[in-house]
Amino acid sequence: MHGNSTALNDLIHATFYKNVVGDPTKEGVLHKASGKYPVCLQCHAPNAARDKTTKLDAKPAYSEGVNCVACHTLKKYNGIQGEDGKLRLGLMSYETSDKIQSPGHTSNRGLAKLQAADDLFGSTDDDSKPNPHLGKAVTVDGKTIPALDMESNPRQQKTSDACMGCHDKRNNPHGVPLCATGDEISESMSKVNCLSCHMPVNDGLADHSMGGGHDNAMLRRSVMFDVDAKVVGDKIQAEVVMKNNQPHSLPTGAPFRNIFMLLSAYDAQGNVVWQNAKGHPAKSDPQAYLVYSLADDEGKPASPPVATKPGKNTRLKPYEERTLNYEIPAEGVVLVRGELHYALLWPGLVEKFKHLPEDLTSSRVIGISEVEL
Repeated sequence: MHGNSTALNDLIHATFYKNVVGDPTKEGVLHKASGKYPVCLQCHAPNAARDKTTKLDAKPAYSEGVNCVACHTLKKYNGIQGEDGKLRLGLMSYETSDKIQSPGHTSNRGLAKLQAADDLFGSTDDDSKPNPHLGKAVTVDGKTIPALDMESNPRQQKTSDACMGCHDKRNNPHGVPLCATGDEISESMSKVNCLSCHMPVNDGLADHSMGGGHDNAMLRRSVMFDVDAKVVGDKIQAEVVMKNNQPHSLPTGAPFRNIFMLLSAYDAQGNVVWQNAKGHPAKSDPQAYLVYSLADDEGKPASPPVATKPGKNTRLKPYEERTLNYEIPAEGVVLVRGELHYALLWPGLVEKFKHLPEDLTSSRVIGISEVEL
């Protein structure tokens, strides 16, 4: 998703971008509310932000969004809180370099160079594997690739500093908190490094797919979900337990992401004879809806760009365990099943953004628990 972060490829982001900024293929476009260079690009298209362009299809480096060099040219994180009290978001919170910043292990070659002085041929590298990070251009299939010198920078590349410029916090033009993952981690007092979950090591390599809210496996691992049920007289006492395994809120990131729980009771023929909600439980069973909502001055639901104050926040806090209790008529019930769903958009936005494909508007089941009676 980092490589598809721009308004050219991320269709949800594109919907908001076109509304508050304009056409991502046009040069000189300004943020409509502020009249300034679009701050969105500092995170979603950092290479374009470095060049102060808004025409994202002008170069592959722009349209690729957060590509390899976007992260690996970040030299030092200065925090997103500026000296003037304003937030400096995304690329603005970093010092950058023209050299590739590496985690450190393979880019420390000083000793190898010293030892090569005794080598009759003066070679320390396998010439069959051209590497542009070793200080000289290489030729592959007749094409010359310029050198991209690499230097060790583990303080930047092996800590959460690599992430916080974009994932710490973000306010809308009215000062209303939108994304605030960094604040959530700070409040949890956790010392877990973002990379330990989002870039796990597999077979000796760090996984650069960086799974998050679009990764089903990551979502399923993020939460413990369990249902217990027992018959007491003519009722079934059902207990639903959810535990957030993360050092940040669940869900986190964009405020329109949400989680909801559906609990159903079935008879011996597999027919639903009871359910906590018909469809989305936002109104019929609010306790089963985990969401951070935004509001306008009148307290009515509002979208991120125009919200003037936070709404209700029913998300699971870092490491929080929450229990929901239900009483179900027992007659004819042989199975109680709970499903935990993750959705990228509020129900209202699903109705409004009908141009989006189903895989972005439909929810995904991230937890299932059944009890046979």
